Amino acid sequence: MRGGRGAFADFCRMETDCNPMELSSVSGFEEDAELNGFEGTDMKDMRLEAEAVVNDVLFAVNTMFVSKTLRCADDVAYINVETRERNRYCLELTEAGLRVVGYAFDQVDDHLQTPYHETVYSLLDTLSPAYREAFGNALLQRLEALKRDGQS
Repeated sequence: MRGGRGAFADFCRMETDCNPMELSSVSGFEEDAELNGFEGTDMKDMRLEAEAVVNDVLFAVNTMFVSKTLRCADDVAYINVETRERNRYCLELTEAGLRVVGYAFDQVDDHLQTPYHETVYSLLDTLSPAYREAFGNALLQRLEALKRDGQS
């Protein structure tokens, strides 16, 4: 999902590729990018990756969880998400990225042809204006806290 970009490149794309909660340490940011990416792994348990995706953006959606109904494997996991607009989606997570595969929890429509997104931030940015607002607010609060800490 993620290429070999460095922390600065990731930071510069923050509107779609950045979790505002990760901004506390730019040096740790690059480390997180390596841990969350697929570099250096041939096979990865996608359920673990899916749990990390859920934890990253749970603050900005109504609900989000890894499907217990649809089978996860080394190469695929399914995530159910309800946006703040109350739209429900079933997302597929693979090494290619994330994409919408259904418009209800635990629903996979094999005829649905939706694009892959490199990050969950990019996907939610296209699906949910309320996500975008929540993300922006969280980012602003974090930056204000950093500013206050720097002035103390």
